[in-house]
Amino acid sequence: MENIRPVAEGIMEELEAQSEVWNHTFRFVTSMSVKCAVELGLPDAIHAHGGAATLPQLAAALSLPPAKLAALRRLMRVLVHAGCFAKQEDDAYALAPWSRLLVSSEHTAAAPFVVGMLHPLIVQSWHSLGAWFHGRAPTPFAAAHGKGIFETAREQPGFVAVFNEAMASDSRLVGQVLVKKHAGVFEGARSMVDVGGCTGTLAAIVAEAFPHLKCTVLDLPHVVAAAAAAGTPNNLDFVGGNMFDHIPSADIMLLKSRTKAATVLCSRR
Repeated sequence: MENIRPVAEGIMEELEAQSEVWNHTFRFVTSMSVKCAVELGLPDAIHAHGGAATLPQLAAALSLPPAKLAALRRLMRVLVHAGCFAKQEDDAYALAPWSRLLVSSEHTAAAPFVVGMLHPLIVQSWHSLGAWFHGRAPTPFAAAHGKGIFETAREQPGFVAVFNEAMASDSRLVGQVLVKKHAGVFEGARSMVDVGGCTGTLAAIVAEAFPHLKCTVLDLPHVVAAAAAAGTPNNLDFVGGNMFDHIPSADIMLLKSRTKAATVLCSRR
């Protein structure tokens, strides 16, 4: 019996370890379920129903066929487990704090970011991560598609539209935090350049909050050409160029990086 116990404990440790392997292997299911929720319009449907809705109410609001009701129940189970929605005692599903950001009518809606970052072209680059380590491509994206993300964007207008809106949706929230929590950084400056500022959403928020500040967005020519034509504050300009070649001089350089979950303000004063 004494010999059996260590063996049994070892088997249980292996079983727990296997559970961790399964957990990490299938973690993508959560991401894709959140994307599915956005594409179906689940957050919008719950919001439109007063903040909580039952499964039949959701199916009716989304015009789903009755045959998909069981599948919708399983999808909601995954999303509740992920903390996206909360299931109430009356079997209604309510929005959770972070799923409120997925409601499309919200100014800081994050739904476009979910769709953009889980776009097939982006996801495919992660499938090429192992090959990239052995190859010569500069990035996993280039390893997957034979060219970089910016070259691909120029050739696929549909992708660039989704990608730009993803960046803009993220910038709306970051911009509000910047102007409300870090106003002192901008008050003493006269100029700012947003490096890789895409369509200028973040810079426009700063420009409107601080009219005295001359703001410039630096991004690739084809990106800023479309953004400049859309109309901007008077103190906001666009410059087409490559940030690796030249960055216009300014009191403040703004670099937004979600990979480090931070926006960096570099002052030259």
